[in-house]
Amino acid sequence: MYNMTVTFLGTGTSMGVPEIGCPCEVCRSTNPYDKRLRSAVLIEANGSTILIDAGPDIRQQLLRENTKRIDAVLLTHEHYDHIGGIDDLRPFTRQKPLPIFGMRRVLDTLRKNISYVFSAEKYPGIPDLSLREIGKEPFSINGLEIMPIEVYHYKLAILGFRIGRFAYLTDVKTIPEASFEKLQSLDVLVLNALRKTPHISHQSIDEALRNIEKIAPRKTYLTHFNHDLGLHTVVENELPAGVHLAYDGLTVTL
Repeated sequence: MYNMTVTFLGTGTSMGVPEIGCPCEVCRSTNPYDKRLRSAVLIEANGSTILIDAGPDIRQQLLRENTKRIDAVLLTHEHYDHIGGIDDLRPFTRQKPLPIFGMRRVLDTLRKNISYVFSAEKYPGIPDLSLREIGKEPFSINGLEIMPIEVYHYKLAILGFRIGRFAYLTDVKTIPEASFEKLQSLDVLVLNALRKTPHISHQSIDEALRNIEKIAPRKTYLTHFNHDLGLHTVVENELPAGVHLAYDGLTVTL
């Protein structure tokens, strides 16, 4: 089994926390745990460094963590808060192409959104990206086995990822039964929980807790929050044993 370090680069939803112009107590909070950039994680395992998602805050996040190496990027889906920073990864492409793994639909969105990267006539200085299509079948990166986990973001099929006894699921509304089977015997689960009240395309905290009870990991970190969640210190104390709120900069070792 892999020894692994997981760093939460961001734990916010598409608008981040604080939201621009919002006067609520969460957005006005001075607690750094209430400051949330767009969601992404950095995983170090088996001699490799893997990034899951690269939203519009990725440059700031990787500078904060003094990241010097990325071997591959896994994309959960094509929404802007998960792919908007792909161009900022160009420092990691100077020596060789950077593999970007995602579903065909996601890779097609990249080809459209940053078409200059994939044009026949290359502009000097653009990132050198190697797009790798994946589906539901496991694949490997430098000997590290990655298992895609299909979940639904409202009606949109997206991917979570399992690596060893760790799994990362974000933007989930529903989890198919077949995917629950792939989530057994986890040491650490990362799962989204947008807020306390229901939402059409994201789990609430109560919905997340019901899925956690079914999956039964040893420990869970919730992520992808908006400002309606409430203050970090208050909500953290309301959660059951073994379940915690993640925060930007949190590092977890397995």
